[in-house]
Amino acid sequence: MRVLLRATLDTEKSNELIRSGKMPEMMKATLDHLKPEAAYFGTLDGRRTALLVLDMQDSSQLPPIGEPFLLEMNADVDVCPIMNADDLAKGLSQLG
Repeated sequence: MRVLLRATLDTEKSNELIRSGKMPEMMKATLDHLKPEAAYFGTLDGRRTALLVLDMQDSSQLPPIGEPFLLEMNADVDVCPIMNADDLAKGLSQLG
């Protein structure tokens, strides 16, 4: 199942990681581990945010998906099922 992970990074913790030079290697390691279909970074509501589109096969994958952001970046993490246009068309066709 395709999911959208939104990780809103704690400002103080992410400032610390940026100043220490650890943020690039930490983000690269996380992305290498998760292998997202797409990854976007910016600010939402004034806070550093990562948006990742992931293929999650089983709900047991939630801990390894979210924990790097929670443990290392003190982030608020949300995971939401999402669809692309083909998924939406398939789902709507089943409505009758």
